[in-house]
Amino acid sequence: MKKKIALITGGYTGEHVVSLKSAAVVEKTIDTSLYDVFKILIYPNDWHFLSPEGGKIPVDLNDFSILVNDQKITFDGVFNILHGSPGEDGKLAGYFDMLGLPYTTCDALTSAITMNKGYTKSIVKDIDELYVARSLQLFKNSEENREKILKDLRLPLFIKPNSGGSSIGMSKVKDPNELKDALDKAFAEDKQVLVEEFVSGREFSIGVYAAKGKTTVLPATEIVSSKEFFDFEAKYSPGVTEEITPGRMSEEEVSRVNRIIEQVYSRLNCKGAVRIDYFLEHETGKFYFIEINTVPGQTETSLISQQVRAIGMEVRDFYNELIEEMFI
Repeated sequence: MKKKIALITGGYTGEHVVSLKSAAVVEKTIDTSLYDVFKILIYPNDWHFLSPEGGKIPVDLNDFSILVNDQKITFDGVFNILHGSPGEDGKLAGYFDMLGLPYTTCDALTSAITMNKGYTKSIVKDIDELYVARSLQLFKNSEENREKILKDLRLPLFIKPNSGGSSIGMSKVKDPNELKDALDKAFAEDKQVLVEEFVSGREFSIGVYAAKGKTTVLPATEIVSSKEFFDFEAKYSPGVTEEITPGRMSEEEVSRVNRIIEQVYSRLNCKGAVRIDYFLEHETGKFYFIEINTVPGQTETSLISQQVRAIGMEVRDFYNELIEEMFI
């Protein structure tokens, strides 16, 4: 008998648009000879399944079930493709844990920690060969904090919401006069803001996942943007960014990066597929950790999909491995 899989998408943040695009690709790519897939849309006070006729069928939150043609449907597992809150910050993971329902992504604790860029860096910063940019984590948008930034850190700076994704609310500040607007923009998205010194380097993004008893580090993608940094427009507008997979790295760099990535995955107790962004500094070649994404995009052109195909693997088989891993 085929397993019933809930494909969850939507979300409570601006990233829901990306989540819907990812879900559409997963839905048409997933192996329906093995799984019956039900796409569940999750919005504030509105969790539902769309019937083939277009009707909204509410989810019973007592056991995460739906009623279709008077038949109660419960699920064997959850394929999580909900970016941002509540799919990426641990809230849904905690809910599914209480129900005893397995899911394809990191557990509640790892999800909550990794959603916070500042806390994540504190955990990984002592990994051998890994570096982090000097930074300040702010909990208040005040004149006092603006003065502290200019005193303790060197321009240029990256200002970003501490728990946001898809580069929403992110700015690069090269002049002190730009600082207030950048902080206002970031604090509009989050109650915590991370301010980092700029690292001049080549930017990469790399996928890693655990399945069949081993951790697989995928080929890194090199990000070459025509914009100053990899912001929302650069990520999702065609032609703005060149993505080179595999990225241009020497054998030594590939070996070193893979060592570091495996340690990051292990240190943070990750599960399923995650994507890690990093710089290789121009002058030194040092590996600078940027952030981790525990629910990476799964559109046809997403970085993870490119990297899976680069190792000669079908994306459908990759999804099979992620799903089967959650039942182990």
